[in-house]
Amino acid sequence: MTERTVALRSHAATPPALLAVSFLALGAVFAFLRLPMPDALVYRAEGAAVLHGRDLYGFAVTAGHLPATYPPFAAVLFVPTALLPVPLLKPAFLAGNALLLAWFVHLSARLVGRPAGPATLCTATALALWCEPVFQTFRYGQINLALACLVLRDLTRPPGARGRGAAIGLAAGIKLTPGLFAVYLLLRGRGREAATAAAAFAGTVLVGVLAEPAASLAYWTRHVFETDRVGKLWIVDNQSLQGLIARLLRDPDPGLAWLLPALAVAAAGLWLARRAPGERWGVLVTAFTALLVSPISWSHHWVWCVPLTVVLLAEGHRAWAALTALVFTARTLWLVPHAGDLDLRLPWWQEPLASPYALLGLALLAASASGRLGRGGDGSVPVRPPRPAARPRP
Repeated sequence: MTERTVALRSHAATPPALLAVSFLALGAVFAFLRLPMPDALVYRAEGAAVLHGRDLYGFAVTAGHLPATYPPFAAVLFVPTALLPVPLLKPAFLAGNALLLAWFVHLSARLVGRPAGPATLCTATALALWCEPVFQTFRYGQINLALACLVLRDLTRPPGARGRGAAIGLAAGIKLTPGLFAVYLLLRGRGREAATAAAAFAGTVLVGVLAEPAASLAYWTRHVFETDRVGKLWIVDNQSLQGLIARLLRDPDPGLAWLLPALAVAAAGLWLARRAPGERWGVLVTAFTALLVSPISWSHHWVWCVPLTVVLLAEGHRAWAALTALVFTARTLWLVPHAGDLDLRLPWWQEPLASPYALLGLALLAASASGRLGRGGDGSVPVRPPRPAARPRP
């Protein structure tokens, strides 16, 4: 075996080794800290409520007394988790999120028309794992990656593909925020896909009504409006526009001081998404608009930092990609004082550190408005032409 062959094999083995080390380190951190993965336990309790006929919105579990907050359709999907004992549930969520993260990286590469090879996929997945939103998704046993994959899978399928839009409707049926992508499709003149998304969403509501009629009535008439069920909107965990404004004004309930700017940001974001140069920026602007205007966007909801970084790199904006990666790995929101109500009493110079994702989202919309996005490429998702048939050998 030549030295060159050994070097090539060693180089090829590096990305898989990096991926393995990254996930082993994650497992070691989780084992050392004994992280409870509370959201996975809430999902399990939701599935058990459906399975055993209990009040879906009447329980609270874990030390944090967490209630169910998703539509009844999500609880129906969580039924299999109720069949797993907790010692098996946590590894299952870890393994599932690991696969979803790799798929999310793959879809992010497909968004820019550059399919990731095995080496790139392993390296990018290993690094993306330590972005704060992704890490927190693993830590809490969250489903953010699943929802983002559903949306991005739908939007990276070939134009005119059968059923395009259905996965967006499914994601919205699990958690309402992805529904903004159906509006995006409509604004881009893709009425058929938007209608498919709406029909799929309606189907999830119907499934929820059939499985849990009383819970569905309670959710769609009352609980859907109770944002306080989700948690305190002013804590640093909340990186939405409402969280930013609440901390700036030192007001736990900013009311119209949040609602009016949120409506303006929603209108501006959707207008910019409609005018975005191609699919990639339209998708990202819509995603970050949804995160900004949602009443609560916990830090782990911002997993869309992964495709944003990929797009910036693909278009040659390396400095901006590095800055984005820094913002989402620095964890500054956890470094400021946030015990009790200290989130509402931060000095002015700590406010940017407490709201890095919301500020980056606003900066993204501002860059879109200035026409700076898409300059490194046309922003489209190229469709590969079919390969010519191989000529028979003479």
